Amino acid sequence: MPKSQSTAFRPVDLARRHGLSAQAIRNYEQDGVIPPAQRTASGYRAYEERHMVAVSAFLALASAYGHGPAGVIMRAVLGGDLEVAFTTIDAGHAALIRDRETLAAVEATAGLLTQPPPAAALGLPAGAPTLELPAGGLTPQQPAGRGLPVGALAHRLGVTPATLRKWEEAGILVPARDRASQQRLYSADDVRDADLAHLLRRGGYGLAHIATVLRQVRSAGGADSLASSLAEWRTRLTGRGQAMLTAAARLAEFLAQA
Repeated sequence: MPKSQSTAFRPVDLARRHGLSAQAIRNYEQDGVIPPAQRTASGYRAYEERHMVAVSAFLALASAYGHGPAGVIMRAVLGGDLEVAFTTIDAGHAALIRDRETLAAVEATAGLLTQPPPAAALGLPAGAPTLELPAGGLTPQQPAGRGLPVGALAHRLGVTPATLRKWEEAGILVPARDRASQQRLYSADDVRDADLAHLLRRGGYGLAHIATVLRQVRSAGGADSLASSLAEWRTRLTGRGQAMLTAAARLAEFLAQA
């Protein structure tokens, strides 16, 4: 039979229920994500059932939205500012929607893996020649031809040139170099790979993983690795959606008690 609202819980009682340490419970109280405890005559913390529910709500929110937003939500609820709490929740749902749209874009882009984009993708006029890299890449003796400079590609993706250089260091991009100026020049295939890398980064993948994916899709193996990554990404998004449902239920339970 559950303990009544007036029954006192120790920090260790809340901790055991949620698989935490007693110090974690004290930290949550200090951070303002659960209500402050009552104090016994001897100065010990005495929690109630609503504190149990508050810890459950915070952990569910953290799983769904991250610890930072979960803290914002719980502090806003405890402070009586439901507008801030619900706005933060809405932002989390909006981010999930964007990620679902991004996943759809990646899946659509995956069909281009065997079809390099037209010259227009490089900002070149229709019919303009584009650089075609051989399997082993360009050597210093090979002419660079026409390609997109680093600044233009960075602007196209909405990233910084330093980001593109990091991707190059990670093996995600392998741009050619102009023999005279040593300027990076990105071919149509490079632009395609940069688009895929940008979308996969939005999906939460690390640089090493993306480099592996792009190496594999550039090799004879085709797009199997990318298809597997997209399936894993969709599973993670589904998990986030389910976590948000659980968080909503836990938060509603706490609001009902409060």
